[in-house]
Amino acid sequence: MKQTQALALMKTGMSVFLTGQPGSGKTHTVNRYIAALRQAKIPVAYTASTGIAATHGNGITIHAWSGIGVNSSLSRRDLDRIAANRRVASRIEKSRVLIIDEISMLPAYALDLVDAVCRHVRKNPAPFGGLQVILVGDFFQLPPVVRREANDASLFGDMAETGPVFAYGSAAWRDLSPTVCYLSEQHRQSDREFLDLLSAIRRNDCAQPHRAILDRRTIARDEFPADCTRLFTHNAAVDEINGRELRKLPGDAKRFPMHATGPEVFVNTLKRGCLSPEQLVLKEGAVVMFTKNDPGLRFVNGTLGEVISFDDETGNPMIRMRSGKMIVAEPTKWKIDENGKERASITQLPLRLAWAMTVHKSQGMSLDAAVIDLSRASNTAKATWPSPDCGVSPGFTCWG
Repeated sequence: MKQTQALALMKTGMSVFLTGQPGSGKTHTVNRYIAALRQAKIPVAYTASTGIAATHGNGITIHAWSGIGVNSSLSRRDLDRIAANRRVASRIEKSRVLIIDEISMLPAYALDLVDAVCRHVRKNPAPFGGLQVILVGDFFQLPPVVRREANDASLFGDMAETGPVFAYGSAAWRDLSPTVCYLSEQHRQSDREFLDLLSAIRRNDCAQPHRAILDRRTIARDEFPADCTRLFTHNAAVDEINGRELRKLPGDAKRFPMHATGPEVFVNTLKRGCLSPEQLVLKEGAVVMFTKNDPGLRFVNGTLGEVISFDDETGNPMIRMRSGKMIVAEPTKWKIDENGKERASITQLPLRLAWAMTVHKSQGMSLDAAVIDLSRASNTAKATWPSPDCGVSPGFTCWG
């Protein structure tokens, strides 16, 4: 299906599951639909399963929007409490369209809870209280993070006793019965061999030629390129490497604090979802990554570079990108919009140290190149997802 066809279906008011391979244009299509809704003054709620994904569209997590928080179940009293929260109830009542991005990372039970809250608050027994629901994502990418006590079984094992893990196994999905819009055109990358490999990995259909490509890209731990971002499955390894590499650099460190405005609950949501830290510490020579798309198209979320110097007047860092282009990084705003109004914002340089980062934080990025550590991946399927998901160019390697 083409983007225009999916957009036309959504404009009919039909609930939709918008999916497709990385680079097929899911985000672009959703953004076009949001723009059309706002132009028509139709209230739309943009949410996502994770804070990182939510900040891409000036939204909030579905957990915060619906008021379910970290709960794995809700009693009637809990539903009444959420309905009594005027801020939560007001946004649910006013919305006509609910968008949930990165649906693959939302557990089935969470989608059921959101459905229950919407029906209760809107006093409408229809699925999600009668809202048009747009579910966006790719179930071949990162799965939900399920607490061990909630699901002791293997992720791909027998779920009969523990309940479904993925959102499509929920009662809410069944009742909603969204129309599947599979975007089939590829818009991201031009290397056909690499695209074919990524497609084979996501289908679990790797033939010998695909394995040969992976074998050529496998390296020893002491051989990885110094200018490549390393992707890990655990935060501890990321923090250790970034801190160690920064300390190796000579010269004084410069600190850039984050500034925030708005209610604390929204500010905290933005901070959790922002890839730039509250206290950004840089030195000349530091490897960095841009964490937000530039409206002027000079860089995208995931563009790598190196700190060359600091501007004499503003103190902002001068970044040399891999292409050789030089850019002075300037403070950028992340914000939460609610029914077209800004509720909260944070301002920080759109940068983070990038010698290493986690697989989950690479979600939605377009990395120039990456080295992927598979040594502590919890299952084979998850270990293969970083490559197609973060849009890594053909310059990828892996070790494990």
